[in-house]
Amino acid sequence: MSRPDAARPPVVVLFGGPSAEHDVSIVSGTAIAEALADAGLEVTPVLVDLDGRWWWLPGGHRRAGRPGAAYDDPTALGAAGPLEPGAALDRLAAARPRPVVFIALHGPWGEDGTVQALLETAGVAYTGSAVTASALGMDKALQKRLWRGLGLPVVDWREIRLVGWRADRSGVLAELEAFAASAAEARLMVKPARLGSSVGMTLAHRPDERAAALDLAFRYDTLAVVERYVAGARDLEVSVIGDGRALAEYGPGEIVSGNEFYDFEAKYAPGRSRTTTRADLPEPTRALVRKVARDAYRAVGAEGFARVDFLLAGDALYLSEINTIPGFTPISLFPTMPSEAGLDFTGVCLRILDLAIERHAGRVGGRLRAADLPR
Repeated sequence: MSRPDAARPPVVVLFGGPSAEHDVSIVSGTAIAEALADAGLEVTPVLVDLDGRWWWLPGGHRRAGRPGAAYDDPTALGAAGPLEPGAALDRLAAARPRPVVFIALHGPWGEDGTVQALLETAGVAYTGSAVTASALGMDKALQKRLWRGLGLPVVDWREIRLVGWRADRSGVLAELEAFAASAAEARLMVKPARLGSSVGMTLAHRPDERAAALDLAFRYDTLAVVERYVAGARDLEVSVIGDGRALAEYGPGEIVSGNEFYDFEAKYAPGRSRTTTRADLPEPTRALVRKVARDAYRAVGAEGFARVDFLLAGDALYLSEINTIPGFTPISLFPTMPSEAGLDFTGVCLRILDLAIERHAGRVGGRLRAADLPR
């Protein structure tokens, strides 16, 4: 149930971050900040730059043109700072009333449990999943192991570590050749294990393309995931919002990529791909996709919200990944799929915020004090 705007504390929207998804995060964060401000909340946008320093932007700040160009010099936007993370956390913790942090960071540091742990230590409420679920949600290898262990459908994969690649490139390539030869489809999808927005991803069509694909993935991470390519698969997404048993699933929506796969260009170049908030599916398939999305969400311990992605090839359904801080960009499906239930972009943001407030109140109420400890 949504609460009156007057009952909500101030909100700090945190975006940017020291990751390859910095610019995408700025688009998401500024959209969230504007929606919450337009809903009557007291909102302060906070930019984390590529060096990890925090900048307080004016409360009335509106998004500026191209993110990378506009935010290279935060002082030009009237920002105060920079503060190192420790000082920034002290400022948040000392504020009265203490704000809720709406995390709109994508990728490592912001989505992988790092900033969540920092906010936990400061006792500051924040949106979305806590530390463990954030780490699992960011790590495509760990989530695949977990899901397969629970009997959820995932595409076959191999994990390659940078240390092994450096020590024995020919041995790794031989392993991948055997992996590809064990299936009819020789193409392999190579990606950094802990990154999003399709950054560093390559579809290797032939054996002679695999080394370069791994080199690219290792520019962004020390662990690469190599998956079998599912030819002709449809890209489906489900929005999940809620905690515990009170979960709501929206979708599935569908993405039709303008490229061979849904790469960075297909995601963010205007007009390159098409999306729909309601995929054309038989009702039993639609229900199955939602059920598996719910199971995947609960399996990693996600809280608040997430987007669960799928590949559908004929009757074969595969979990692709979970995004515990999905995009809130103009082309993102996560905040638009709930419109089928009458929840617009602002309504989605407010629901996520209220879930964070409720969770934090429960944690504070159940926190042990020194006097409670056995003697």
